[in-house]
Amino acid sequence: MTEKQPFEIDEVIDRLRQVVSQFPKAAMFELAAQGYNSPFEQLISCIISIRTYDEVSLPTAKRLFDRARTPTEMVRLSVGEIDQLIQKSTYHDAKAQQIRDIADRIVREYGGELPCDEQVFLSFKGVGAKCAHLALGIACQQPYISVDVHVHRVTNRWGYVQTRTPEKTLKALEAKLPQQYWIEINALLVPFGKHICTGNAPKCASCPLLSMCRQVRVEGVENRGVGSRE
Repeated sequence: MTEKQPFEIDEVIDRLRQVVSQFPKAAMFELAAQGYNSPFEQLISCIISIRTYDEVSLPTAKRLFDRARTPTEMVRLSVGEIDQLIQKSTYHDAKAQQIRDIADRIVREYGGELPCDEQVFLSFKGVGAKCAHLALGIACQQPYISVDVHVHRVTNRWGYVQTRTPEKTLKALEAKLPQQYWIEINALLVPFGKHICTGNAPKCASCPLLSMCRQVRVEGVENRGVGSRE
């Protein structure tokens, strides 16, 4: 195997920005780019996206926001109406109740404005650290890392971290990744993980990071190109 170059994270980020520019943005970042960037909209869009492909969650979130973009507007809808609007999302019935409850509590306790506060986000039933941190990062520009399957897989495959769970990857990245990249790393690695550094048959031959990547637990794929199937 060819000797690898030093793994320089600033160079890695620059190369990632170039390669992912050809792919669709991750759903929450695309929604923010289209103006759906309030803390409430970002939190709700993350809930909709759970266990749901971006190709489904993006238009589903927009369909809901066409009817209600604020907690005050959302509480005017019944759970059944919310459910009908998000029915293409996985677990839509449970999510509809969750969304209605969150909106109601924001209206009652926070005057209809969701504050950019981690503890408030995490206090909502069913909202975990991944959704809270991603929404706070995008909507509030607070420095949090959101580790999903792509961030976990890719950073370990690089050899940048050596962990077995997303939770441990989060801690490792917090200790090592420059804070200026904490929000952006998710925006970059979701499309990169979907289209290049895939779970099966990663497209290493076409990867701009091949010269630096340690290809941890990857064997026999050096010659596979963009045409390889995921």
